[in-house]
Amino acid sequence: MTAPTLSAFPRPVEDLIPAARDLADQLGEIPSRNRIKKELRVGGPKADAILAALAHTGPPPADTEATTDPADTTPDPIADPAPAPDLSPAAGHGSPVLSEQAVPVADLGTKVAIEADPTDSTDNRRAVAWPVVLLALPAFVAIWSGWVGLGGLTGFGIVHPLPGIWDSFSINSAITLPIGVETYGAYALYVWLSGRVPERARTFAKWSALGSLAIGALGQVAYHLLEAAGVTSAPWWITTAVACLPVAVLGMGAALAHLVRTHD
Repeated sequence: MTAPTLSAFPRPVEDLIPAARDLADQLGEIPSRNRIKKELRVGGPKADAILAALAHTGPPPADTEATTDPADTTPDPIADPAPAPDLSPAAGHGSPVLSEQAVPVADLGTKVAIEADPTDSTDNRRAVAWPVVLLALPAFVAIWSGWVGLGGLTGFGIVHPLPGIWDSFSINSAITLPIGVETYGAYALYVWLSGRVPERARTFAKWSALGSLAIGALGQVAYHLLEAAGVTSAPWWITTAVACLPVAVLGMGAALAHLVRTHD
């Protein structure tokens, strides 16, 4: 049999089918994959497609004398059943791997591509945090006005922090209450829930955050009750508690900053 003439462009499978049938008629059986590759000058995928086409149309008549190619040692994927996959451990690895096997094409003109589907289809994007700003704005207005109002009822007011240096500079000391108490509460809450600090610091942050939030709530309640009752000066015990808050916040903030950096 004369081998087909090589061209600059690969021949499609449909054009190679007649030559493959002639080769099968000469051999009296469906030729092997290596024989098709050798005689028709094609690669493995086209040889598989040609074998599938020959198997689909059926073998040649049985009265033709069969000849075999002694140099062809590759098992015929049509005549011989496919061997079981090799599950022996690969060199250097403890887990078994499947050996590469030729996969016949199911039909002419069809390409079979096996791709692993992604197993992780979960959207892992982080939740947005900007809505917290909208939630914090009204709370900030209410908390700020409540603490400043309570500070005015307990003796906090306009002070001149730089006498002799900047006499005209003045500030209302009542703003130290919302800045100190609420800022510390938010920071301690972050340290507690972050899970990235030592256990002692996390425990201290937990209880001090809860205590700070509770004191903040009590301060708001006290201010609104006093304001609703028309009181212009808070009782002494409320004044005492409010006056101690800046010092307490300073102590808790320094202690928490120390515990966060301690890894004992």
